Amino acid sequence: MDYTKYITINPEQRSGKPCIRGMRISVYDVLSYMAAGDTMEEIIENFPMLTKEDILACLAYAADVERKIQLTP
Repeated sequence: MDYTKYITINPEQRSGKPCIRGMRISVYDVLSYMAAGDTMEEIIENFPMLTKEDILACLAYAADVERKIQLTP
């Protein structure tokens, strides 16, 4: 998935955290809800402006960031 169509970074918004389509909902917010056990459907129910694609973009973004992190021994 090309998450760049969904994830925006604006230094003037949420201290430059990656957000979804220019909204004030950050990737971190969505991932936190998922880590707490919320399903995609529950997140969309609580935030009806989000779509399934938005949430998948958050996951793709997180996977890409994780792939780029290199731990030093």
